Amino acid sequence: VSTSHLQLAAFVLGTVGWILCTVSMGIVEWRVWHVDNTTVISSGIAWVGIWKVCFISYLHVSPGYREQFCHKFSGYDSFIPHEIYAAQGLLLIAMFMGLLGLAATIFALRNVYMGITHKTLIAPFFLVGGVFYIFAGLCVLIPVSWNFYSITHNQSIAFPPSYYMPSSPAAQEAGAAIPVGIVAVILLLLSGTFSLSYRPPMTANTLMK
Repeated sequence: VSTSHLQLAAFVLGTVGWILCTVSMGIVEWRVWHVDNTTVISSGIAWVGIWKVCFISYLHVSPGYREQFCHKFSGYDSFIPHEIYAAQGLLLIAMFMGLLGLAATIFALRNVYMGITHKTLIAPFFLVGGVFYIFAGLCVLIPVSWNFYSITHNQSIAFPPSYYMPSSPAAQEAGAAIPVGIVAVILLLLSGTFSLSYRPPMTANTLMK
């Protein structure tokens, strides 16, 4: 147990990082668009996520959504930029890889705290868990960095007329999903590093040699 404190910390950080990765997928505020025409977008602000775009409107453009109008993206929408498609796929992979990393770490920690010190039941699972954590962190880093680049360069999206969205904003900024994703990346990479740093304790036979 005394040799696995970092791995226990890796499990905690990996759990939080995996949760934040999942949260970032559901947050619609990846890009915050500021628009000049407030005829439909009443607040002048629209939120572009990786699954849908939303804004507040005082017109009856979307029955059932009250004042918030949302339009979900579909897999057949050709106007969606590559960075959003990449975010959809990579974040799903990251969520799955992070879950595998948690499972491997839980199994290794279970053996540690149950006193099962056989190397084939502990060290390889910490190694596998660390690899999964790091891979998940990289899968989050790519879409977060790519979308942040698009935001800083104020890149446009050619929305169809049914979305009631302009093709270019007056200005745009990073939404809440970007910092959440950055924190998820940091935690997942740290947890992976901690998991990979595990060294099995010296046994009596090893000491005699």
